Amino acid sequence: MNWHGLQDFLAMGGYGSYVWGSFSVVFGLMILEVWALGRRERATQAAVANHGDEGAP
Repeated sequence: MNWHGLQDFLAMGGYGSYVWGSFSVVFGLMILEVWALGRRERATQAAVANHGDEGAP
């Protein structure tokens, strides 16, 4: 495809809203996954700190 400017590139031949919408959804989900991973890590560390030495002789 031959683009004559940034506007043509962003339009993607009429499919730009689908292309850029898909990219934004995937990017948002990747950010959400990183956030959720950090939250789970902090919860796991807190659980280990609270219950780490129970039952030790």
